[in-house]
Amino acid sequence: MVYKYDFLIIGSGIAGMSYALKVAKAHKGKICMICKTSLEEANTSFAQGGVASVTNLEVDNFEKHIHDTMVAGDFISDKEAVKQVVEKAPSQIKELVDWGTNFDKMQDGRYDLHREGGHSEFRILHHADDTGAEIQRALMEAVRTNPDIEIKENHFAVEIITQHHLGARVTRRTPYINCYGAYVLNPETEKVDTYLSKVTVMCTGGCGAVYQTTTNPVIATGDGEAMVYRAKGTVKDMEFVQFHPTSLYHPGETHPAFLITEAMRGYGGILKLPNGETFMEKYDKRLSLAPRDIVARAIDKEMKIHGLDHVCLDVTHKDPEMTKHHFPNIYTKCLSIGIDITKEMIPVRPAAHYMCGGIKVDLNGCSSINGLYALGECSCTGLHGGNRLASNSLIEAVVYADAAAKHSIEHVNDYDFNEKVPEWNDEGTLTNEEKVLITQSIKEVGQIMSNYVGIVRSDLRLKRAWDRLDLLYEETENLFKRVKVSKELCELRNMINTGYLITRMAIERKESRGLHYTVDYPAHAYDKK
Repeated sequence: MVYKYDFLIIGSGIAGMSYALKVAKAHKGKICMICKTSLEEANTSFAQGGVASVTNLEVDNFEKHIHDTMVAGDFISDKEAVKQVVEKAPSQIKELVDWGTNFDKMQDGRYDLHREGGHSEFRILHHADDTGAEIQRALMEAVRTNPDIEIKENHFAVEIITQHHLGARVTRRTPYINCYGAYVLNPETEKVDTYLSKVTVMCTGGCGAVYQTTTNPVIATGDGEAMVYRAKGTVKDMEFVQFHPTSLYHPGETHPAFLITEAMRGYGGILKLPNGETFMEKYDKRLSLAPRDIVARAIDKEMKIHGLDHVCLDVTHKDPEMTKHHFPNIYTKCLSIGIDITKEMIPVRPAAHYMCGGIKVDLNGCSSINGLYALGECSCTGLHGGNRLASNSLIEAVVYADAAAKHSIEHVNDYDFNEKVPEWNDEGTLTNEEKVLITQSIKEVGQIMSNYVGIVRSDLRLKRAWDRLDLLYEETENLFKRVKVSKELCELRNMINTGYLITRMAIERKESRGLHYTVDYPAHAYDKK
């Protein structure tokens, strides 16, 4: 089957849905949103902490938020991208509210602001401890009731279409690569359909699932980054993988691991060893409120020093009723495994959480491929630099969705449908034996990435990861050429490609910077000059 849409959106989190709503409002063409599972299952819905925006002008301002972001990013961040997100955040918060998002307020009507690690002021808008789920709920209602947006759930984008599929030789030196849409798998028919589009928008979310332990849903397999890289688009800063310092330690529940929001440390939670000793004073004067990379490395080191599988977060000194009020979901979750957080410390450990790099885009969300935009976690806007400041990701997604919507609406007629695109060749069969091989390879990717490309790295570990991934790549590409396409096989390909990009860029960075820490280059390159 061949479908035609003016705007093809691949992904259904805050970036994809807010972009769809903004474009639909302009009534400039047919819109289709591709979701690999359901609308509900996106990284957005797993975000607990909140959304960072300057709203309390009595004590806060844009300059402070910009400075905090640059410091957290180890001054690799693009200053113009930082300014764009920070300065446009308040107007986008208003739009989220207009779409039905409820942020918690105090009795006087002002927003109940939280503070998180790396922030100099209280500026985190939230909805209890499930802000992402609240935003996802509001946007889903708005999208589902909008007649101009066609939603295709349980569909999987296999590849974006470029002139490569028309027989042209496309390399990373090709000056103009054009995107004509995407090949999309319909699991019901087991057929790969052709989706032609004028504008294609990649909003596929994160890639935490390439690690054994992650706060991301299992669908976060780096699909967008992998597809664009295979299409010879520019991908950047993939070495900067953020590990959230505090996921709930509960053996057997690692994919996803339950997130203990950073707001709990802003609330007064203290990191301790299981014996009750504090340790953050050894690593940073900001203690438990230091940026995530510092806290994650500190926890990792303490676990190794003491032979522990977790440390603890203590809120037992806080008012029990206030704790239950601010963190109802965390309280309920911990209680379900026998931990009363008002009386007992919470066992926590780091888990892969957020990709700061991704598909390189400009201030309008345009990638290096004509007609292709990238938004949200799969993109690299330059905002996060070497390390994302807490709660900057959701606001980045809506700010860039707004910029991309305005730019693509203005330029949609610059593109046209390419009628020469061939349909997908779906020859081949998939046996049960081969499905077992796919499942095993997915496990191997997680083991390789967690063991060798984790919080602390070395040249030796990275080289071992490279060699192992190269073997898996050869095996999987040979399999892909011989068999019928399946979602599982495509996800495996994407995970291997994403793992390769993280590893290669980690090898290339000969310094410790932001989230990339290597024992072979423990200082900044510029510190050695």
